Amino acid sequence: MFERESDWRIGGPAKEAVRGQIRAWLAEDIGGGDVTTMATVPEGQQSKAIIHAKASGVIAGIPVARMVFEVVDPSLVFEAKVSDGDQVEKGTVLAIVEGSSHSILTGERLALNLLQRMSGIATVTRVYADAAEGFPARIADTRKTTPGHRTLEKYAVRIGGGYNHRFGLYDAVMIKDNHIKAAGGIPEAVAAAKARVPHTMKIEVEAESLEQALEAARAGADIIMFDNMSPAAMKEAAVQVRGIASRVILEASGGVRPERVREIAASGVDVISVGGLTHSFQALDISLDLNEKKGASL
Repeated sequence: MFERESDWRIGGPAKEAVRGQIRAWLAEDIGGGDVTTMATVPEGQQSKAIIHAKASGVIAGIPVARMVFEVVDPSLVFEAKVSDGDQVEKGTVLAIVEGSSHSILTGERLALNLLQRMSGIATVTRVYADAAEGFPARIADTRKTTPGHRTLEKYAVRIGGGYNHRFGLYDAVMIKDNHIKAAGGIPEAVAAAKARVPHTMKIEVEAESLEQALEAARAGADIIMFDNMSPAAMKEAAVQVRGIASRVILEASGGVRPERVREIAASGVDVISVGGLTHSFQALDISLDLNEKKGASL
C-alpha cells in the first residue's frame, strides 16, 4: 500500500491501476463531452483554479487529484499547497491548478469527489487513532469499502494514522460465523484451512464468546477476533487465550465508536478494526473556485 504522497510519484502496478480507474470514471462522467463548458466557456480561455477546504480535517488524495487533472489534460499545471496527512483548517488552500478553463472544469468534479471522500476517511481515522494513543493497539480498517475505491480508501486510512486489514479475500484466511457453521466447528475450520493454505498465510478466527476464543486458540489460530464482546469480556478472554497461545494476535471488532476506543484498547487487544472508517465517514467539504477564492481574493 501507499504510505505517503511521495509513493504516488514512483512507478508501480497500483499507481497504474488507479490511473486506469480514473480514466474510466472520467469517461463515465464526460461521455460525449462536457456540454455546459463547451457551450458557455470560450475555447482557449486560461484560468487559475483554487482548491480549498471549507471545513477542518486531515487531507488525503492530493496526488489523486493531481492525477485526475493530468489525465484530463497533461498541459495543466497542478501545484500542491499541502501534503497528504496534513491537518488543515477551514479556508486553507490545498492546491492551485492553472491552464485551460475547459480542462479544469471538466476534471473538477471527479478530482473533488475523490479528494473529499479520501479526506473524510483520513479525518475520521485520525479521530480513532488519537483515541487509541498511549496504547499499543492499532486502529485498522475492514473490507467494508466502496466497490472500485478500495485502494484509495485503504490508502486514506493509512494517511489518517490507521492500518490496513486484509485487502481482499485472497491475502488472509478469516474464518467467520458462517464458515464455522459450514465447516462443522472452529477446530474443523482451522484444520481445513491449515491443510490448504501456505504456512506463510495467517489464519484468523472470529469469536463471539470466551468459549469460541479458547477453541480458536487451541486449534492454532494466528489471530482471534473478539466480535461484539464487552471490554470486560475481552480483557478476560485476552488473559485466558494468551495462557494457551502467548503469541496470538488479538483483535476487537463490532460497534466500535471513538468514545469506546480507550476502554477497548485497555483490554489488551492488539488491533481494533472499524468498518465505519470506510462505510460511515463524512466527506470533507472541499471546493474549487476559478481565479479567486470565494470570500477572498488572491
